[in-house]
Amino acid sequence: MLFVAVLQLALVLHVRTTLVDAAAEGARLAARADSRAQDGVARTVDLVTSSLSDRYASDVTADTIRRDDVLLAEVTVKAPAPVIGLLGSAGTITVRGHAILEEQ
Repeated sequence: MLFVAVLQLALVLHVRTTLVDAAAEGARLAARADSRAQDGVARTVDLVTSSLSDRYASDVTADTIRRDDVLLAEVTVKAPAPVIGLLGSAGTITVRGHAILEEQ
């Protein structure tokens, strides 16, 4: 049982880390002066589907936010938490990537 719990934790951390990296890369693309928010979404979806699966890239959004008088591109990914076997509930993982907009 302990082995399965450790395996489950490792799988969830792998998925979360991959999603964080993809969201950050999408935000960096969306923040470029020659790009749009949808370019960041498309890049994030491409990275998630090539690294994990299509089901983890079904809810990706991008927006522009203001934090401390700085405009940021924000890419948000909401994905199901992976579950091994029937133990536990699936739940969702929500991650966000940010980058400073070049147009400022």
